[in-house]
Amino acid sequence: MKRTAIIGGGAAGFFAAVNLKEMVPAMQVSIFERSDRVLRKVEISGGGRCNCTNSFRDVGDLSQVYPRGHRLLKRLFKAFGPADAYRWFEHHGVELTTQADQCVFPRSQDSHTIVNMFLSEASRHGIDIRTGTKVNSLDSLTDFDYIVVTTGGSPRADGLQWLAHPIEPPVPSLFTFEIADSALQSLMGTVVDTAVAFIPGTKMRADGPLLVTHWGMSGPAILRLSSYAARLLAENGYRQPLSINWTGRNERDVQAEVMGIVARHPQKQVATVRPFALPARLWGYLSQKCLGARADCRWQELSQKELNRLVNLLVNDSYQIAGWAPFKDEFVTCGGIALSSVSPTTLESRLRPRLFFAGEVLDIDGVTGGFNFQAAWTTAHTVATAISGHNL
Repeated sequence: MKRTAIIGGGAAGFFAAVNLKEMVPAMQVSIFERSDRVLRKVEISGGGRCNCTNSFRDVGDLSQVYPRGHRLLKRLFKAFGPADAYRWFEHHGVELTTQADQCVFPRSQDSHTIVNMFLSEASRHGIDIRTGTKVNSLDSLTDFDYIVVTTGGSPRADGLQWLAHPIEPPVPSLFTFEIADSALQSLMGTVVDTAVAFIPGTKMRADGPLLVTHWGMSGPAILRLSSYAARLLAENGYRQPLSINWTGRNERDVQAEVMGIVARHPQKQVATVRPFALPARLWGYLSQKCLGARADCRWQELSQKELNRLVNLLVNDSYQIAGWAPFKDEFVTCGGIALSSVSPTTLESRLRPRLFFAGEVLDIDGVTGGFNFQAAWTTAHTVATAISGHNL
């Protein structure tokens, strides 16, 4: 009887284990998890709802959602992509629903629906789960015919050295920005539904909802930008200029909106008429930041130079990133096992036969929105298929 060891009891580990048992029922599969609980990240993700994949309907190019690993995933999605994952979960008793933003969740809105399904399938297939068991060396698993590493991301390169493979240095991805601006921080809880965050002087930009927090900025726009700029920010010690377009519109549209307000409401105070219906507290902060005491003036009293400054502030407001903080439900790392060291069709190691990698341990990471879980399902299914091919 052939035996497979899976190192890591997370999303990729369980998906590989269940699929491998379905493909090769006679295979003996053991999952080794160093902590005392499996599937912890699945349980807490999406605020306990588990954003398990995405419809990808709004994704024109995979590089938009996978800053690293998009070329490999484009190949692997042909065999097992988002639609396949959706069908797989529903076939295994997890009813799914797709939100307006194309994020896919269990219809129950409870991550335990997925966790319990995995545990039930593992029990039904007789998968051996060993919690509190840390594997420090691949050579300690010589009794197994195949080894699958699904340990997830590591915050430091030395956490992956024991795998003896080329490593792309890990750095944080999907994190929030610390902004040392007490006036901005006083707006905590303010949400702008359509903003654009970008790193000036680069092509790195992300749009979507932006949340002002008591430490700076968060929300999908910031999380996505942190993913695109992960290495740049790490290289600069997380001290980096940041620009925000609070309107999500181009400069011409914003100019037209501001001049329209002047024409329609010349006698009203600047603070009382908000361009694009921006949140009142945010508009008060922005107008004060731009105009100072002149923010109490009527719109018709502003000079053309002041109006131009307002337009520029709305589309190119400047801040300084002063640090980073993990967003606990979504925090991942970029980096990991170099993709050049694995087969692009099977994810088998080029250095050690019958050793495979799946999930975030690889140098693959996505933006928030279910994309990282989809990468886990796809790479795990790829590995299970490859091992099953050895055993036909």
